[in-house]
Amino acid sequence: MRRLATLDALRADYDLVVVGAGPAGLSAATEAAGHGLTVLLVDEAPAPGGQIYRAVTETPLRDRAVLGADYWRGEAIAAAFAKADLDYLPEATVWHLDAERRIGLSLAGRAATVVGRRVVLATGALERPFPVPGWTLPGVMSVGAAQTLLKSSGIVAQGRVVLAGCGPLLWLLASQYLAAGHPPTAILDTTPAGNWRAALGAAGGFLRSPYLRKGLRLMLRVRRAVKVIGGVTDLRIEGSEAHATEIVYRRNGQEARIAVDHVLLHQGVTPNVNLANAAGCAFVWDEEQACFRPSVDAWGQSSLDGIAIAGDGAGIGGAEIAAAAGRLAGLAAVQALGRIDAAERDRRAAAAQETLRLYGRGRAFLDRLYRPTPQFRRAHDDALACRCEEVTGRQIREAVAMGVPGPNQLKAMYRCGMGPCQGRLCGLTVVETIAAARGVSPAEVGYYRLRSPVKPLTLAELATMPVTEADRKAVVRI
Repeated sequence: MRRLATLDALRADYDLVVVGAGPAGLSAATEAAGHGLTVLLVDEAPAPGGQIYRAVTETPLRDRAVLGADYWRGEAIAAAFAKADLDYLPEATVWHLDAERRIGLSLAGRAATVVGRRVVLATGALERPFPVPGWTLPGVMSVGAAQTLLKSSGIVAQGRVVLAGCGPLLWLLASQYLAAGHPPTAILDTTPAGNWRAALGAAGGFLRSPYLRKGLRLMLRVRRAVKVIGGVTDLRIEGSEAHATEIVYRRNGQEARIAVDHVLLHQGVTPNVNLANAAGCAFVWDEEQACFRPSVDAWGQSSLDGIAIAGDGAGIGGAEIAAAAGRLAGLAAVQALGRIDAAERDRRAAAAQETLRLYGRGRAFLDRLYRPTPQFRRAHDDALACRCEEVTGRQIREAVAMGVPGPNQLKAMYRCGMGPCQGRLCGLTVVETIAAARGVSPAEVGYYRLRSPVKPLTLAELATMPVTEADRKAVVRI
């Protein structure tokens, strides 16, 4: 692996460009490079790992028990990547992708474009917004953000820490805090009681998957040491402009309070769809995971020729599924570019496909069990739905009452989705809030129509771009 420090070190084009250095991206890039393709992997982080294996090559945590064995499996994936013959551009922003597979990049105040004969998007997942009153107060953050601090800097939230929400990541962080010697004060579990009944139909596959033993062991460890309050049906966080001081919850029709120094919220993760959306890839509404995901085939191929999507960016599956899907996307690129035939591709894909089957058995159960309750997926009247433009749930409902049918029309009224995050933090909240107000499915409402640049890009960066005719055409599309 050649770590590039400047855009000048890039080739003009590559056989394969991979965006994202999580398990899917690392696996795709390593597989393709092993067959002699010229490969570029671009990532925003300073080191490989993505969100799941963040800082696995440089974390300051020396006690391996804190993050657990599953985290350290990322070492082998990162080590294989480090030995591969490819280009790696860290700390770079990808702000453009089009159907011609032209990719816009910026790094250190400069911008450029490269072209891939094939592209694999491995952009991973984002935490689902949790738009309850007080979720923007100081002292409140997502469970994923807290875990990022733990992995990359060895930092844990201090004082009275309450975790609230549902999903495997919430329980994992609680376990990691326990191992670090900082058990949470309490967990407020918002998992709807009816989810257990919905999940029973998928219990057979779950019982035959690796998730069963890991999940039971983790949850028992947490429940022995942390107060867990289940059946929570309502939440709000109170405090001053300086800090959150209390979390207020409702359970069995009764309201209660817990004094806090920090609140960590979580209700699952969803695919990070912005780059694929802006490129023009087709999307579908996934009712089971309650999110939009790109339409891809068994090899990750999207609706756009030569652009594949692998890992959680194509639908939430977890680390093992992401790594296997990345390898399949890499093999598909190798075969499409003529380095191996379809029979050889299929032979080499067998192990990855078995991993998908093994872990896929348990996903339906987890998706149904931890499907967040609809009221927490929609913005409360007094909560911000769009943090960039400070638009509340009440404003969205008022807009619908005036005839606004969807998120793209809402832009004209309130600029929702037009801030620096380009809808990453508000997209699903806005869609589900509109859908509920109209009494229709999110699939009917649709998602934001996104355009480049999908990440902030300065005019100064744009001005540094080469002025070839091809680049002029790419810029015109912005």
